[in-house]
Amino acid sequence: LDVSEMKDENGSLWTVTTFNTSLKMSTYLTAFVICDFDYVTRIEQGNEIRIWARKEAVKNGYVDYALNITGPIFSFLEDLLNVSYPLPKTDLVALPDFGVGGMENWGLITFHESSLMYLPSDKFTSRKALIALIVSHELGHQACDVESYLFIFCLFKWFGNLVTMKWWNNLWLNEGLTSYFEYLGAAFVEPMLSLDKIFYDHVVQPVLREDIDTGVRSLSESEDKIKGSFSLMSLFDSITYNKGASITWMLSGFLTEKLFIRALTSYLKEFSFSNANQDDLWTHIQMVIDAQDEVQLPASVKQIMDSWTCQKGFPVLTLNLTTGRITQEQFLNKNENSSDSYNNTWIIPISWMRNGSSQPLMWLDKSSKVFPEMRLSESEYDWILLNVNLSGYYRVNYDQLNLKRLAHLLDNDPKAIPAVSRFQLIDDLFALTHFGYIQIETALELTKYLAKEDELFIWNVVLLNLVPENMESTLRNYEVYPLLKKYLLKRMLPIYHYYAGFIRQNVDALEDDYFAQVYLEKLFATACWLGLQDCLNLSSELYAEWMDNPEYKIPFLIRRTVCCYGVAVGSDKEWNFAWEMYNRSDSTKEDKDILLSAMSCAQESWLLYRYLQYGLSDTLFSSNCTSIMILYVVTKDIGHRIAWEFVTENW
Repeated sequence: LDVSEMKDENGSLWTVTTFNTSLKMSTYLTAFVICDFDYVTRIEQGNEIRIWARKEAVKNGYVDYALNITGPIFSFLEDLLNVSYPLPKTDLVALPDFGVGGMENWGLITFHESSLMYLPSDKFTSRKALIALIVSHELGHQACDVESYLFIFCLFKWFGNLVTMKWWNNLWLNEGLTSYFEYLGAAFVEPMLSLDKIFYDHVVQPVLREDIDTGVRSLSESEDKIKGSFSLMSLFDSITYNKGASITWMLSGFLTEKLFIRALTSYLKEFSFSNANQDDLWTHIQMVIDAQDEVQLPASVKQIMDSWTCQKGFPVLTLNLTTGRITQEQFLNKNENSSDSYNNTWIIPISWMRNGSSQPLMWLDKSSKVFPEMRLSESEYDWILLNVNLSGYYRVNYDQLNLKRLAHLLDNDPKAIPAVSRFQLIDDLFALTHFGYIQIETALELTKYLAKEDELFIWNVVLLNLVPENMESTLRNYEVYPLLKKYLLKRMLPIYHYYAGFIRQNVDALEDDYFAQVYLEKLFATACWLGLQDCLNLSSELYAEWMDNPEYKIPFLIRRTVCCYGVAVGSDKEWNFAWEMYNRSDSTKEDKDILLSAMSCAQESWLLYRYLQYGLSDTLFSSNCTSIMILYVVTKDIGHRIAWEFVTENW
């Protein structure tokens, strides 16, 4: 508001800054930033937006992208929720050192600078997607204190700042709702991104894998359970963020987005500048449901949603499509001999399709129920798919008859099943295998079609389930390696050659392919690991081109794989070049990380031993590199014994 000067009693001159009186707000949203930064600014619907960062970063245009999307996301949220942003300004500050991706302080949102900066020279959209999601998330908090993808994440704080949860046991009202809306905001500013696929891949699927562990909590706990700072901090986890977002996605789906937004607007307006709990949200949704007759629910909103937020875990639906019976039970690890018995029942919305046609939404509100309309006929072309596009937070265990028909369909016309549903079908089957519900052969039947699969995010979930994490070691995987080589390679060839063509001829054409940017490396690393000669040749060619011209840039999408296998199929000449590049003064931290790993890929024992010896030198490496280098070597087939001998000799 005002800056003045004042002398104290000792005659020292002080600068006094006077601020406007804040709105009524939660104290945890207060922030001050003292810095020597510069900023860029714009006005959006009367609201001044400024992005602050180090002066050279602002001068080089690194925060221009963040500025360009912040205003549109704000406007999108205001229009969507019909709630005006109550402050006259919004500052976003890029901090060089910050413990989290972003924090939604009201009107002064702070970020780690990596979450806010986009280099104009960076052609690829995965960085943009990250920034868009993080900003959108934190802006979303600016209305209802409703982070991972932090820029859109911070913009979406409509949930938490304007309306804050009454106590931390309902933290998901802040973070879960915001995590859902961040994807809507990102899709608005980056329509080229397949954000529905990204949501399933990055949010729903990972939390389904976690929400089964012994000791996992429910989304909403009772207040008396959440006391003390330790239990509070433990709430900032994937259950709060990802499960909260997944449940919100499901809720919006069965209500329709129109009714869901109408209820949220009512909720935000009633509880502005105050606190609420999840029952308050359920009340406002119920009011909207009661005022119309399009959407009919089998129970009250509170009964339906409490079954998802107050019970831990999630259900698996088991189908018998000869009779049409569907049974639900909690999805558990059947490989563990647990004495615990669970009788949890959820009220489950079932979206489904038959032979490619969407069917009316059904509800399973008891442990078992017969749906006559879901009985399969004798025709082999009659098939049923549940939980279409992963609209519900549960897994599906089909009977053998339907699985056989789905496998036949995938083999003949995979696109007859939506991409997200193919992703879900494969992930469900491998999860059912892993946790003792079905045999691995059942899951593999549904992967026979993969030569016709052109979606990288689906290939990634296949590789995630089939390829061991410690991929470098064939010794540890001596039983499965030859089987994977025989089974996977021939199915990988079409998608491998499709992308290899871009790598060789026009890699820039992939700049809008988000999944190529995040998953192509895994595909190529697997192909090389399985000994695909073209993959090894391509790595060798690109590495040789870099050696001939050190200014040449190996395609970023497969750089780690190329450097590793370039060294692996080469000799000391290739290794020495990696060492030389590692020590260049202009090498970035990321360059060094990739090259440090690549040098451990050498196939000659003496090179690995020299590499480990270098690791002991304080002048060549920082001390924290030594253990990393040993770990890199120990995972390699020829490195395992070398690393052990090295450690014992140099204990």
